[in-house]
Amino acid sequence: MIQMYHVHMSYGSDSPALTDVTLRIDKAEFVFITGPSGAGKTSLLRTMYLAERCDSGQILLFGQNVSRVKESKIPFLRRKIGMVFQDFKLLPTRTVSENIGLVYEIIGAPRREIVRRTQQALRWVGLEHKAHAFPLKCSGGEQQRVAIARAVVHDPPILLADEPTGNLDPVLSQEIYALLNEVNARGVTVVVASHDTGWIGRTQKRVIRLERGRVVSGGLREK
Repeated sequence: MIQMYHVHMSYGSDSPALTDVTLRIDKAEFVFITGPSGAGKTSLLRTMYLAERCDSGQILLFGQNVSRVKESKIPFLRRKIGMVFQDFKLLPTRTVSENIGLVYEIIGAPRREIVRRTQQALRWVGLEHKAHAFPLKCSGGEQQRVAIARAVVHDPPILLADEPTGNLDPVLSQEIYALLNEVNARGVTVVVASHDTGWIGRTQKRVIRLERGRVVSGGLREK
Protein backbone atom coordinates (compact mmCIF):
# COMPACT_ATOMS: atom_id res chain seq x y z
CA MET A 1 0.00 0.00 0.00
CA ILE A 2 2.83 2.40 0.95
CA GLN A 3 6.40 1.75 -0.15
CA MET A 4 9.47 3.96 0.04
CA TYR A 5 12.88 3.22 -1.41
CA HIS A 6 15.96 5.24 -0.45
CA VAL A 7 13.95 8.44 0.02
CA HIS A 8 15.81 11.64 0.81
CA MET A 9 14.02 14.90 1.59
CA SER A 10 15.32 18.22 2.90
CA TYR A 11 14.16 21.73 3.65
CA GLY A 12 17.11 23.33 1.91
CA SER A 13 20.66 22.06 1.57
CA ASP A 14 21.45 22.45 5.28
CA SER A 15 18.23 20.93 6.63
CA PRO A 16 17.94 17.21 5.82
CA ALA A 17 14.61 15.88 7.07
CA LEU A 18 14.66 12.30 5.75
CA THR A 19 17.77 10.31 4.86
CA ASP A 20 17.75 7.06 2.87
CA VAL A 21 14.31 6.00 4.12
CA THR A 22 13.18 2.56 2.99
CA LEU A 23 9.97 1.06 4.36
CA ARG A 24 6.86 -0.87 3.44
CA ILE A 25 3.38 -0.65 4.97
CA ASP A 26 0.86 -3.24 3.82
CA LYS A 27 -2.83 -2.92 3.09
CA ALA A 28 -5.00 -2.81 6.23
CA GLU A 29 -1.97 -2.59 8.51
CA PHE A 30 -1.84 -0.29 11.56
CA VAL A 31 1.64 1.14 12.04
CA PHE A 32 3.11 3.63 14.49
CA ILE A 33 5.89 6.03 13.50
CA THR A 34 7.87 7.08 16.55
CA GLY A 35 11.11 8.77 17.54
CA PRO A 36 12.34 11.81 19.43
CA SER A 37 11.36 15.38 18.58
CA GLY A 38 12.88 16.38 15.26
CA ALA A 39 13.35 12.76 14.15
CA GLY A 40 11.35 13.34 10.95
CA LYS A 41 7.95 11.86 11.85
CA THR A 42 5.92 14.75 10.44
CA SER A 43 8.16 15.04 7.39
CA LEU A 44 7.63 11.36 6.68
CA LEU A 45 3.84 11.73 6.80
CA ARG A 46 4.01 14.84 4.63
CA THR A 47 5.82 12.93 1.91
CA MET A 48 3.19 10.17 2.11
CA TYR A 49 0.46 12.79 1.81
CA LEU A 50 2.32 14.45 -1.09
CA ALA A 51 2.52 17.72 0.80
CA GLU A 52 6.31 17.56 0.35
CA ARG A 53 8.36 16.28 -2.57
CA CYS A 54 11.26 13.94 -1.95
CA ASP A 55 14.63 15.02 -3.35
CA SER A 56 15.48 11.50 -4.47
CA GLY A 57 14.23 7.95 -4.12
CA GLN A 58 10.86 6.42 -4.89
CA ILE A 59 7.49 6.56 -3.15
CA LEU A 60 4.80 4.10 -4.22
CA LEU A 61 1.18 4.55 -3.19
CA PHE A 62 -1.35 1.97 -4.37
CA GLY A 63 1.41 0.55 -6.56
CA GLN A 64 1.93 3.85 -8.38
CA ASN A 65 5.25 5.71 -8.30
CA VAL A 66 4.23 9.17 -7.10
CA SER A 67 7.71 10.58 -6.55
CA ARG A 68 7.52 12.67 -9.69
CA VAL A 69 3.78 12.79 -10.31
CA LYS A 70 2.53 15.96 -11.97
CA GLU A 71 1.22 18.68 -9.65
CA SER A 72 -2.15 18.54 -11.41
CA LYS A 73 -2.56 14.89 -10.37
CA ILE A 74 -1.83 15.39 -6.67
CA PRO A 75 -5.36 16.45 -5.62
CA PHE A 76 -6.79 13.26 -7.14
CA LEU A 77 -4.28 11.09 -5.27
CA ARG A 78 -4.94 12.92 -2.01
CA ARG A 79 -8.61 11.98 -2.23
CA LYS A 80 -7.49 8.43 -1.45
CA ILE A 81 -5.71 9.56 1.73
CA GLY A 82 -7.27 10.85 4.94
CA MET A 83 -5.10 13.15 7.07
CA VAL A 84 -5.51 13.98 10.77
CA PHE A 85 -3.42 16.82 12.17
CA GLN A 86 -2.35 17.44 15.77
CA ASP A 87 -3.70 21.00 15.62
CA PHE A 88 -6.92 19.80 13.93
CA LYS A 89 -6.85 22.36 11.06
CA LEU A 90 -10.61 22.83 11.21
CA LEU A 91 -12.07 25.87 9.49
CA PRO A 92 -13.22 28.17 12.32
CA THR A 93 -15.94 29.87 10.25
CA ARG A 94 -17.53 26.55 9.25
CA THR A 95 -19.71 24.45 11.53
CA VAL A 96 -18.76 20.95 12.60
CA SER A 97 -21.05 19.50 9.90
CA GLU A 98 -19.61 21.80 7.25
CA ASN A 99 -16.05 20.87 8.18
CA ILE A 100 -16.82 17.17 7.88
CA GLY A 101 -18.69 17.53 4.60
CA LEU A 102 -16.09 19.77 3.00
CA VAL A 103 -14.44 16.97 1.02
CA TYR A 104 -17.75 16.15 -0.65
CA GLU A 105 -18.43 19.82 -1.28
CA ILE A 106 -15.05 20.15 -3.03
CA ILE A 107 -15.78 17.28 -5.43
CA GLY A 108 -19.24 18.64 -6.16
CA ALA A 109 -21.30 15.86 -4.58
CA PRO A 110 -25.09 16.34 -4.44
CA ARG A 111 -26.32 18.13 -1.34
CA ARG A 112 -28.36 15.11 -0.24
CA GLU A 113 -25.25 12.90 -0.33
CA ILE A 114 -23.22 15.44 1.65
CA VAL A 115 -25.88 15.59 4.37
CA ARG A 116 -26.27 11.79 4.53
CA ARG A 117 -22.57 11.03 4.78
CA THR A 118 -21.96 13.86 7.27
CA GLN A 119 -24.74 12.64 9.54
CA GLN A 120 -23.31 9.12 9.44
CA ALA A 121 -19.88 10.43 10.41
CA LEU A 122 -21.31 12.54 13.24
CA ARG A 123 -23.12 9.51 14.68
CA TRP A 124 -19.95 7.44 14.47
CA VAL A 125 -17.88 9.93 16.49
CA GLY A 126 -20.77 10.71 18.86
CA LEU A 127 -21.09 14.38 17.96
CA GLU A 128 -24.58 14.69 16.52
CA HIS A 129 -25.34 17.30 19.19
CA LYS A 130 -22.45 19.43 17.92
CA ALA A 131 -23.48 19.43 14.26
CA HIS A 132 -24.19 23.15 14.12
CA ALA A 133 -21.51 24.29 16.56
CA PHE A 134 -18.34 26.03 15.44
CA PRO A 135 -15.00 24.31 16.17
CA LEU A 136 -13.86 26.86 18.74
CA LYS A 137 -16.97 26.04 20.78
CA CYS A 138 -15.84 22.40 21.00
CA SER A 139 -13.33 20.86 23.40
CA GLY A 140 -9.96 19.59 22.18
CA GLY A 141 -11.20 15.99 22.21
CA GLU A 142 -14.31 16.95 20.27
CA GLN A 143 -12.27 18.85 17.70
CA GLN A 144 -10.03 15.85 17.17
CA ARG A 145 -13.05 13.61 16.67
CA VAL A 146 -14.34 16.08 14.08
CA ALA A 147 -10.95 15.98 12.38
CA ILE A 148 -11.03 12.17 12.27
CA ALA A 149 -14.59 12.17 10.93
CA ARG A 150 -13.56 14.63 8.22
CA ALA A 151 -10.55 12.49 7.31
CA VAL A 152 -12.52 9.26 6.84
CA VAL A 153 -15.97 10.44 5.72
CA HIS A 154 -15.10 9.66 2.07
CA ASP A 155 -13.77 6.17 2.91
CA PRO A 156 -10.10 6.62 1.93
CA PRO A 157 -8.00 3.43 1.84
CA ILE A 158 -5.20 5.18 3.77
CA LEU A 159 -5.45 7.25 6.97
CA LEU A 160 -2.46 9.23 8.24
CA ALA A 161 -2.49 10.83 11.70
CA ASP A 162 0.17 13.19 13.05
CA GLU A 163 0.30 13.13 16.87
CA PRO A 164 -3.50 12.77 17.09
CA THR A 165 -3.43 12.64 20.91
CA GLY A 166 -0.59 15.09 21.50
CA ASN A 167 -2.83 17.69 23.15
CA LEU A 168 -5.22 15.31 24.92
CA ASP A 169 -5.36 13.70 28.35
CA PRO A 170 -5.06 9.89 28.73
CA VAL A 171 -8.83 9.25 28.78
CA LEU A 172 -9.47 11.26 25.62
CA SER A 173 -6.40 9.71 24.01
CA GLN A 174 -7.87 6.26 24.58
CA GLU A 175 -11.10 7.36 22.87
CA ILE A 176 -9.17 8.63 19.85
CA TYR A 177 -7.15 5.42 19.53
CA ALA A 178 -10.38 3.41 19.77
CA LEU A 179 -11.72 5.34 16.77
CA LEU A 180 -8.51 4.74 14.83
CA ASN A 181 -8.73 1.02 15.61
CA GLU A 182 -12.31 1.00 14.30
CA VAL A 183 -11.13 2.62 11.07
CA ASN A 184 -8.38 0.02 10.73
CA ALA A 185 -10.89 -2.79 11.33
CA ARG A 186 -12.71 -1.64 8.17
CA GLY A 187 -9.62 -2.54 6.14
CA VAL A 188 -8.08 0.93 6.08
CA THR A 189 -4.29 1.26 6.30
CA VAL A 190 -3.60 3.46 9.35
CA VAL A 191 -0.27 5.20 9.99
CA VAL A 192 0.09 7.18 13.22
CA ALA A 193 3.05 9.38 14.13
CA SER A 194 3.25 9.54 17.91
CA HIS A 195 5.66 10.08 20.79
CA ASP A 196 3.25 8.35 23.22
CA THR A 197 5.52 5.40 23.98
CA GLY A 198 3.33 4.32 26.88
CA TRP A 199 0.33 3.75 24.64
CA ILE A 200 2.38 2.28 21.81
CA GLY A 201 3.96 -0.21 24.19
CA ARG A 202 0.53 -1.55 25.16
CA THR A 203 -0.42 -2.36 21.58
CA GLN A 204 0.65 -5.16 19.27
CA LYS A 205 1.14 -2.81 16.32
CA ARG A 206 4.33 -2.54 14.31
CA VAL A 207 6.51 0.42 15.24
CA ILE A 208 8.77 2.21 12.77
CA ARG A 209 11.35 4.21 14.69
CA LEU A 210 13.09 7.25 13.26
CA GLU A 211 16.21 9.00 14.48
CA ARG A 212 17.60 12.06 12.74
CA GLY A 213 15.55 11.35 9.65
CA ARG A 214 16.64 7.72 9.33
CA VAL A 215 14.66 4.54 9.90
CA VAL A 216 16.50 2.68 12.64
CA SER A 217 14.00 -0.16 13.17
CA GLY A 218 10.71 -1.56 11.96
CA GLY A 219 10.81 -0.30 8.39
CA LEU A 220 10.15 -3.70 6.89
CA ARG A 221 7.65 -6.11 8.33
CA GLU A 222 9.14 -9.31 9.69
CA LYS A 223 8.05 -12.41 7.85
